[in-house]
Amino acid sequence: MIKLDGVAAFLATTEAGSISAASRRLGLAKSVVSERLAELERTLGATLIQRSTRKLSLTNSGQTFLPRAQRILRETEEAAAELAARSGKLAGPLRLSAPVGFGILHFGPALATFLQDYPEIEVSLELDDSFVDAATGGFDAVLRHGAVGDGRLIARRLATSRRVLVAAPGYLARAGTPASLAQLEGHKGILYSNRTGDWRFATSTGWSVIRPQAGLRVNNGLVMRDAAAAGLGIALLPSFFVHEALAEGSLVEIDIGLQAEGAELFLAYPRDHGAAAKIRALAESLRRSFGDPPYWERESTRRSTPSG
Repeated sequence: MIKLDGVAAFLATTEAGSISAASRRLGLAKSVVSERLAELERTLGATLIQRSTRKLSLTNSGQTFLPRAQRILRETEEAAAELAARSGKLAGPLRLSAPVGFGILHFGPALATFLQDYPEIEVSLELDDSFVDAATGGFDAVLRHGAVGDGRLIARRLATSRRVLVAAPGYLARAGTPASLAQLEGHKGILYSNRTGDWRFATSTGWSVIRPQAGLRVNNGLVMRDAAAAGLGIALLPSFFVHEALAEGSLVEIDIGLQAEGAELFLAYPRDHGAAAKIRALAESLRRSFGDPPYWERESTRRSTPSG
């Protein structure tokens, strides 16, 4: 009979590229991973991985077995997650990573609800605005703002996110309010330094890209929001950063007749991860907390609607 721990060892080794890397990902000794691989091959009666001193490669049998192994483990994890979530008996450590600003404003508060529902889970949350590799970074799951184009990962969608142009009323009174892309290029921009300084807007013929003057570059959305409110320039920020400032009037949304490139929020984790049941329960809890559409969009729409 095929054992699931052998299937997990095979997938981890295939995706990580070595038994040593697979052992770190699974939190097991290298000898244990090697034995589980060997036992799986004995059970199947076929060599799955060609071992050499320089690298590992899949045999023809391994290439045939790989998609089936992925399906076996995925369906098992999904069934276990559903049953565990229904019973409410999830427990144990869960190490998470999230961007600083979103973590402070939204992710951290939403975790309180999750932990009330699952008090036996021990969450460790690290906030970091740099890119964190969910497959090798040592975390059970990471929150991503944007597409997750990594075949090693499962990505569970949490919420949508618009990006909006904002500035302080005082800045616009001094510098003027741009009404087009051409006018926008002449303004000072408060730019996010962890990605390109380009701003992308959807048009009828595709994407239009502009490169505003850099008044400030910073790797944190909260600092960008506060710099915009201080009148240092125009910022293009996710709505979850600015919905309260827009409601208060310290920031004004700028309409140039085009929609900026948006993104979605995902919870990403390795396909062969043993904490899949806890991560799935967390994703479902976060989706309920954020709502669809998320509350930061509903509040912005409601508060900005003229009365009467």
